[in-house]
Amino acid sequence: MPIAINNGANDANGVGAERTPLCHIVTPVGMLGYGLQEFETTEALRRFVATGVPTAMILDSGSTDSGPDRLALGNMGSPRSAYVRDLRKLLKLAHEFHVPLIFSSAGSDGSDEHLQEILDIIEDLTKEEGTDAYSFKTVGIFSGIDKQLIKDRLRAGAISGCGACVPPLTEEDVDASIRVVAQMGPEPFIDAMAANPDFDVIAGGRAYDPAPYVAYCAYLAGVDMNDWSSPTVRRQVGGFTHMGKILECGGTCAEPKSHGATATVYEDGEFIISPLTPAARCTPVSVAAHTMYEKSRPDILHGPGGYFDLNTATYEQLEDQRSIRVKGSMFHFTRESGKPYQVKLEAGQIVGYRSLFMGSIRDPIMIKQLDSLTEVVKRYAADQHEHVPGTYEFDFHFYGKEDGNAEDASAQQSPEVFLIGEVLASSQELATSVASTGKIGITHGSYHGQKATSGNFAFGIGGKSVIELGPCSKFSMYHLMDLEDGEERLSLEGSETTPTHNGTNGNGVHKKQNRLFTQTVSVLGKADRSLPRSAAPTTTAARGGAKSSGQKNYFAKSVNGSTSNGHSKPARLGDLTKVVRSKNAGPYEITFDLIFESRDTYLKVKESGLLSAKAVASAYNLPESDIVWSGFFDPAQAFKATIPRIRAGKRTPGGSFMENDVHGSQQHLPLVNMKLPEELVATLV
Repeated sequence: MPIAINNGANDANGVGAERTPLCHIVTPVGMLGYGLQEFETTEALRRFVATGVPTAMILDSGSTDSGPDRLALGNMGSPRSAYVRDLRKLLKLAHEFHVPLIFSSAGSDGSDEHLQEILDIIEDLTKEEGTDAYSFKTVGIFSGIDKQLIKDRLRAGAISGCGACVPPLTEEDVDASIRVVAQMGPEPFIDAMAANPDFDVIAGGRAYDPAPYVAYCAYLAGVDMNDWSSPTVRRQVGGFTHMGKILECGGTCAEPKSHGATATVYEDGEFIISPLTPAARCTPVSVAAHTMYEKSRPDILHGPGGYFDLNTATYEQLEDQRSIRVKGSMFHFTRESGKPYQVKLEAGQIVGYRSLFMGSIRDPIMIKQLDSLTEVVKRYAADQHEHVPGTYEFDFHFYGKEDGNAEDASAQQSPEVFLIGEVLASSQELATSVASTGKIGITHGSYHGQKATSGNFAFGIGGKSVIELGPCSKFSMYHLMDLEDGEERLSLEGSETTPTHNGTNGNGVHKKQNRLFTQTVSVLGKADRSLPRSAAPTTTAARGGAKSSGQKNYFAKSVNGSTSNGHSKPARLGDLTKVVRSKNAGPYEITFDLIFESRDTYLKVKESGLLSAKAVASAYNLPESDIVWSGFFDPAQAFKATIPRIRAGKRTPGGSFMENDVHGSQQHLPLVNMKLPEELVATLV
C-alpha cells in the first residue's frame, strides 16, 4: 500500500496532476432524498467547471437495505417531499453550472412507477416560480422486467441465486412477486448518452450502484464495452467501477464521514477521491476499506456482466493529506470465459398482515420468568384461536433481557425489559385478535411468586395498546438471470413516448430490439434551448449561493477525537480496532469488518491465528461450513467475514416478520467482545 507525494502541477482538487483528466464527478450525498450540503457541492462545481474538463453530478438513489416493502408495497425510500427538496437544489446547480445530473434506482427500488414519479417531480420543479430559464433534456431509463420472460428463463435453467444463501427461485415466487426490476449495468446509460448527447438529466431505474459512474466515464472515453478481451478496456472499466463503488456511498470513505465526495478520473482508469466536507480527509486505509462495506468479500466484487478485482489496486496519499490516488483495479467480463451477461432480479411479495403490542416490565420476579411466561401466553393465544379461520405466527422481541452468557453476574439482571409481541396472520383482523389476546396474557398472566396483581406490563405507548401494521412483505427474488446477447442494452425505438406501466407487476414497458431496457426522452422547462446559455457563475456573490456559515456536518465527529476505550491494556478484540461494523451484504447475508488502529497491531493479530472462519463460526454458534467468506485484507489493515442472515434458527432474508435489525448494523458485538489471548496481549503492551 504505497503512499506517494506528488510535486507536480495542481489540479482542481489542489493536488498534483501530470495530465488532463477525463472528467470530474461530484457526488453531493450518498443517497438522493437524504439531504445534501448545497454550499459544499457549489464550491466543488465552481472549482471543477473552471478547469474546462467535463464535469457531472452523479449519485445513487437505490438500496435493498431497508427490506422488501419498497418493491412489494410500492413505498419510495424517502417521502416525496424529500426528493422534491433534493432535486430542487440539484436542478438549480445543474442549470447554473451547465453540468449534467445523473442518478439511478429512482425512488430507492428503481421500479417503473417510482421512476415515473421522480420524472414527474422534475417536471413539476421546472414549472415553479423563478425557473423560467430552465430547460433540461431529461432521459428516463426503465428497468421493469416481464414476469413471463423470467419464467421462460427459469424453465431453461438460466436463473440462479445471487449468492450461496439465496434459495432457488420457483414459478410460485415469480407469480407472487408484485413488481420485478433488473439491476442494470452501465450499458443502458451509455446508450442513452450516445443517443442524446445534449442530455441534461438522466434518471435511471434500478441499476448496479456504480453503473451511472462507469457509464459517464466510458461514454467520454469512447470505451467499447464489447471489447472484452482488451487489457486496456479491462483496466479502464476496472478503475471506473472502483471509483463508482466508492462514490455511490458519498463521503463514507472519509474520516470523519462527509456528506459527499468528488472524483477526478483519468482515461486509463486512475482516479483521485476527495471528500466534500472541508474538515474531512481520505486516507489510504479509509478508501481501501470502503470496498469492504456491505459486500461479501473485499477484493472481488461482482456486478452486471462481470466483476472487478482489487488485488492489484494501490492507494496513494496526496500532498493535500485529504485526497487519495487509486489505480490498478481490473474488470473481468463474464463473456471473456464464454459465460453469459447476468443481471440481478429483485422483487418482493406480500406474505400476510401484522399487528404488534409493546411495553416494558419492571417487576424483577416476573423478569426472571419471562421465557416461561411468554410460552404460556403463546399457548393461551393458540387456545383462544383454535377454531378461528386463518393462519398466524406469534413471537416476541426482548430488549434488556437477562443474558445467560454474561460473564459479569451483576450484568445479567436488567431493572427493566422492553418487550414487543409481533403477530403475522393471513388477515389483519386475525393478526390484531391474536396480538390483543397476547397483550392480555402478558398483562394479567400469573407467574410463580407474583406480588404485583394489578398488571404486569407497562403498555399504551402512543396511546395504542395494539398497533396494526398492515401488509407484511418479504423478498421473493434476489436472483441472477442469464441474458442473450444485446439484452443488456437500451432499446431506442419509441423513445419519444411514455411507456405504459402495469400496476400489478410494474413491468409494462414494451421491449424491442431484443433489449430489456427502454427510455423516455422529454424537454422539461420553459427556456428556449436554441438560445446560447450564459457562462457558469464563478463566484459565490455572482451565484447568490448559500453562505458557508450556514452549512454544518451534523453527523461528523472530530477528526482528532479520542478513541480511547479506557483500558490500560487491551483485553478484547474491540480494544484493538479503529472500526468494527456489521452490515447487510444484500438481503441474505451479514458481513463484518474489523479495521485495526495500526499496521503493527493488524499484522500481529493476523499472525496470531486469533481470527479465522472457525473463530467466526464459534462466535456466532454456526457450523464452519456456513461461513460465506472470511479473510484478511491488507490494503485496509482489516479482517472481514460474512455469514448467512439467520433468524429463529433459519436462513431468512432481511425485513419481514420478526425482523429487529434490517440493516444488520448491530450484529458485531460477538467479535468486539472476543477475548485476546495473553500471548498476543504481551506483544502489544
